[in-house]
Amino acid sequence: MDFLLIDLMGKPVWSWFAFVLAVGLLLAFDLGVLHRKSHAVGVKESLGLSAFYIAIGVGFGGIIWLWMGAQAGTEYLTGFVVEKSLAMDNIFVIAMIFSYFAIPPANQHRVLVYGILGVLILRGLMIAAGSAIVTEFSWVLYLFAAFLVLTGIRMLFSAEKKHDVSGSPVVLFMNRHLNMTKELHGEKFFVRQPDSRGRPRLLVTPLFGALVLVELADLVFAVDSIPAIFAITTDPYIVLTSNVFAILGLRALYFALAAMVDRFVYLKYALAAVLIFIGSKIFVADMLGLAKIPPMISLSVTLGILAVGILGSLWKTRNIKMEA
Repeated sequence: MDFLLIDLMGKPVWSWFAFVLAVGLLLAFDLGVLHRKSHAVGVKESLGLSAFYIAIGVGFGGIIWLWMGAQAGTEYLTGFVVEKSLAMDNIFVIAMIFSYFAIPPANQHRVLVYGILGVLILRGLMIAAGSAIVTEFSWVLYLFAAFLVLTGIRMLFSAEKKHDVSGSPVVLFMNRHLNMTKELHGEKFFVRQPDSRGRPRLLVTPLFGALVLVELADLVFAVDSIPAIFAITTDPYIVLTSNVFAILGLRALYFALAAMVDRFVYLKYALAAVLIFIGSKIFVADMLGLAKIPPMISLSVTLGILAVGILGSLWKTRNIKMEA
């Protein structure tokens, strides 16, 4: 069993096995027990599942705190909070994608399942590549930081802008080049139907179109979230675990936030402020002659910005009724 103690990207092999096992058990429990049969998830069920996943994610942060120390634990929690917050913006885009393709709640489950699995694989690959680049070229962190600041500023000025799914180049491409049915066929992504000559031909369904856009939406959002976590810590283990545990609860959180989309009027501004802060703190640390801004300050400021944005939004829209 000595191989379990072999160093792998700065951590013993057993720690990576433990992480993969925990994620595998969570996915098996979610897909095999909680959602063995597809159904429309209500707001209460969604909030309950979200609380469960958040507790698991925070609990894992507690393990890292005890095992690796307070700084590592705080960096994990900061990364977890930032990724979970950015995922909220992604959720609103997913809601618009489902609306465009007219996917009913009972069928959204299948897209979200495959979407989450795709997200986990994509993030793992991107984080591995990012870690290798940062290790070899440390100056890349300054590029990440500058990118985050510019992205945050751009988000501030486009906070009121709505995403136009119908005008997406991907949607236009699918409409022109894919044979897509006009109606859903249960939870099928592909169906065979006879053509004008009675010969069977393979068609894609709107459910497949929604899946493609959901995966591409995460790719776009990953461009923000990956630099953000590397601006917090360059430890591959903390980067990957904080991202994955934040993403695991994305599907559970979706149904609650989709029903409350009109209430988070200040969320974009809060997320923009978080990105600007995360990016600028690297330059501020240099000006102050510090190796980095203390993790507890980063976590406190991040939580404070998000709290102001979320609570301010809920107060502003307090007269809007939420669906049950």
